[in-house]
Amino acid sequence: SLLKTGTRNLIGEGVVSLSLEGPSFTSYTLGLTTALFPFRYISRLRAKTNFTTSKHQKEHLYQLVIVMRYDLAFFLCCCKSFFGSDDVPEGHDFYSILGVDSDASQEDIKKAYKKKSLSMHPDKLAQRGKVATEEDQARFTRMKEAYEVLSDEHKRETYDAIGERGMKWLEEPFSLDPQELAHNFATSSVIDRSKIFAIFVGMAAAIFLLPFVVCLQVDGAFGNNASWMAVLFPLWIWNILIFFYHARVIMMGPISRPDHIPLEDWVDPLPMKKRIFSLIRFVLLVLFEILAALKLDETLSWSWAATFIPLYIWEATTLCKKLPLARMRIVTVEDLEAALGKPFSQFTAAEKELIGKRYSVVPSTTSPEFEAAQKLKLRARHDMIKSGFRIVFVLLLLIQLDGYVEWNWWLIFTPFWFMTGLFCYANYQAFTEAQQMAAEKDPTLFGLKREDNESLNGYGAMEKDGSTPQQKPNLTEEEREELKAQVMASGSRLCSKCCSQGFLLIIVMLFVAKIQGGDFSAIWIISPVLFVAGMIFCVIGCA
Repeated sequence: SLLKTGTRNLIGEGVVSLSLEGPSFTSYTLGLTTALFPFRYISRLRAKTNFTTSKHQKEHLYQLVIVMRYDLAFFLCCCKSFFGSDDVPEGHDFYSILGVDSDASQEDIKKAYKKKSLSMHPDKLAQRGKVATEEDQARFTRMKEAYEVLSDEHKRETYDAIGERGMKWLEEPFSLDPQELAHNFATSSVIDRSKIFAIFVGMAAAIFLLPFVVCLQVDGAFGNNASWMAVLFPLWIWNILIFFYHARVIMMGPISRPDHIPLEDWVDPLPMKKRIFSLIRFVLLVLFEILAALKLDETLSWSWAATFIPLYIWEATTLCKKLPLARMRIVTVEDLEAALGKPFSQFTAAEKELIGKRYSVVPSTTSPEFEAAQKLKLRARHDMIKSGFRIVFVLLLLIQLDGYVEWNWWLIFTPFWFMTGLFCYANYQAFTEAQQMAAEKDPTLFGLKREDNESLNGYGAMEKDGSTPQQKPNLTEEEREELKAQVMASGSRLCSKCCSQGFLLIIVMLFVAKIQGGDFSAIWIISPVLFVAGMIFCVIGCA
């Protein structure tokens, strides 16, 4: 009766404890969280019974635990208005596809999958003399997708909480149609839209509180005796929350292997070494923040060079982390087979382990894995360049702070000016290369004729060996659209990178002008961010 009435709209992690002595109830306690979402979003209920016996009585304690991951609860609270109606036609949800109940065990799900596979697999259909149609293939693929979700406890809990549409958004945030999201938001209830606005206001307050109080401290609003350790109180709160997050990730233990992934193919996506390494890097940053605050309060008599020691170590860990990725060698399976003289399937486990340590193996140079590895390598190189600029900037900053030189502060920030220009130029170069590649494949994409493109690129009528160049085949409409999309994506990336760098440049220039002796309030340093946040709030408030 509790489930039908009081707990239908309750989520979170709570306990309903029903104690009975003899045939009748003597007491009951109800501790549950606040109502937020409909019951259909509540995760599966897990019931357990504990028996405790004493000299005077035997008490049966029944605990009904409603469990929902808080990340899903927050996701629902934030994004429910963007989903629209999530009503699934009868028989089309994952449980109905497999033919199991929503509280089915993993063993029941596995048995149902095997039974369905025997009747739906294209090979089994062929053995019975039936030709598998595209519809049969689609039904089997859909059934396999349902099993892959429900056989994974983490994915299953996510599916139970937010449905298939929510899972798709979590896994591929940019795959959803922006127009559909905007329409769902516009047609959602006032309460759901108010939630979004309240969350944005709360997040803005939490984010802007720290820079706002720092600016007030710089302006002397708290008096000359105000302590930086006290002013940075919001930062310590953030650090405590992030530390608890790291501790929870470490205490979580190894991630269990899903049933549908073979043991030899399973790799823990978040190994313990990586978790501890991330915690150490975070502790180094916190230690630097504490030492810097003590130095500003003149409680610490160290030099600024000694105060920055945790930051040196942090930068060193960054270089150690990115250097192997920046030097990563990408090889294809074909290259390995040619080098070792045998098929990849015949490689021993020791050979695969040794190859995995030295190379990044991809199926081919045209595969998505090759493109992903190239992006990872390029991003690591960019991070190393940024780290190099940061190191040079810190060195210039330290010799200025410790009084070895008295240079102009605009000169001290020279590495930042160079880094900004360099990355804008790198993105422009990438856009130019994307345009040139597209023009070579299809000159008509830019309003040119093929012979015009050849003359622009310096190609004559003869190749270097004296032969006549081969005519490039015409692209299909789909290939032309894909090529156009690549150029547009490169152009949008150029605009976003340059705009973000320009925005950051304005803030840094205001900061340098202030420490150089500018006679204006420090609030002006964060004024560009406040202006953008205000515009966003106006748009959301009107919506």
